Amino acid sequence: MGKIEGISIRNYGSLKDITLGKTLSHQKEKPLSNMTTIIGPSGNGKSTIADVFGFIADCLEMGIEAACDAGNRGGFEQIRSQGIEDAIRFELYYRESSNTRPITYELAMDLDRSGRPYVAEERLRQRVESQGRPRSFLHLQNGTGYAFEGNTGGQDDETGVSDGVKIPVSLSDSRKLGVVTLGAMKQYSRIEKFLKFLRSWYLCYFTPDAARRIQTSAPQPYLDRIGSNLNNVAQYMYRENKADFVRTLSDIQTKLPGIDKIEPLKMPNGQVVLQFWEKGFSEPFFSHKMSDGTLKLFAYYLLLHEKNARQLVFIEEPENGLYHHYLSDLAVEMRKSAGTGFSKQLFVTTHSPFFVNSLKPDDVWVLKKDESGFSTARRTSEYEFVTELTEEGVEVGDLWYDKYFG
Repeated sequence: MGKIEGISIRNYGSLKDITLGKTLSHQKEKPLSNMTTIIGPSGNGKSTIADVFGFIADCLEMGIEAACDAGNRGGFEQIRSQGIEDAIRFELYYRESSNTRPITYELAMDLDRSGRPYVAEERLRQRVESQGRPRSFLHLQNGTGYAFEGNTGGQDDETGVSDGVKIPVSLSDSRKLGVVTLGAMKQYSRIEKFLKFLRSWYLCYFTPDAARRIQTSAPQPYLDRIGSNLNNVAQYMYRENKADFVRTLSDIQTKLPGIDKIEPLKMPNGQVVLQFWEKGFSEPFFSHKMSDGTLKLFAYYLLLHEKNARQLVFIEEPENGLYHHYLSDLAVEMRKSAGTGFSKQLFVTTHSPFFVNSLKPDDVWVLKKDESGFSTARRTSEYEFVTELTEEGVEVGDLWYDKYFG
């Protein structure tokens, strides 16, 4: 359970200083909704925002230095904003449920004397009471600091006042995140929960060719980043609850144009493959024979039907390879899947007004570059008359297409 109510990014590529939603330093802003869509012209920072989420996820798995080099990032100096010598900084404002106090995660990374990236500062803090000042329950500088055990306790870093069980911490490797090390220990229960949330993120880079690959028969509960294990996920769902999986396929098939029926077929080696019946044909087609668009739509809808959903899903440009009339329905299904609670949150970047037409002004952010060449971010609802126009029936995507806000 949990979702991000806001994120601030400093000195990461074109994102020199942007904030989406509500953070500790932007308390008057509205929290991010369960579905946040980011629009704007090419080259204005949408993919960079997606890469921020991917970068944080990579930092968890491989450490800061390796993450800077992964995915063609080119190293720390290539991802830090041009002309900037300050640290790269992220601030996540996170809430586990409507009944819990928000948690702020602050992460700063810089170059050490040898020119290698390291974790300069890392902090988790939570408000003690509704009006009290947030207290740090993890604070590390260059790998050294303290952490508090249990679900309560923390230190006011201005006054030094603390309560709870405070443990000195000194990490042996300042290139690894402290939340990874301490989150593996039961006594740091709040850090453990936060780490579990971070590791539940799913960055989707689905490619139809990957979905056509022949995989081993091992069942897998979740789609991988590129969708290469689509049939493995089908096998897992079939094994766990065949009747429920068949119902899921029946629901998905109504949303795929030209498809009459989808059925699982169990092979002699135990693997499950999917049969697609197209209108006008008496024999089924298997996934490796399906069109790119059909495979992409199927993968997206299968993702939305996950039983134990990843808590944060980021999808870049779902419109690629899809007929534009399908995008409105996909956006509606994504909004429905995200819901209103704390079980799932979706982030999407798009160039499609057809997709955006199904969204509300508060859910859509516009990225533009200012005169300095760095990106700015603004909710469409903050543009003059946008909310009033949409209440009268004008759709957000149409306003965008007409260059009302860029």
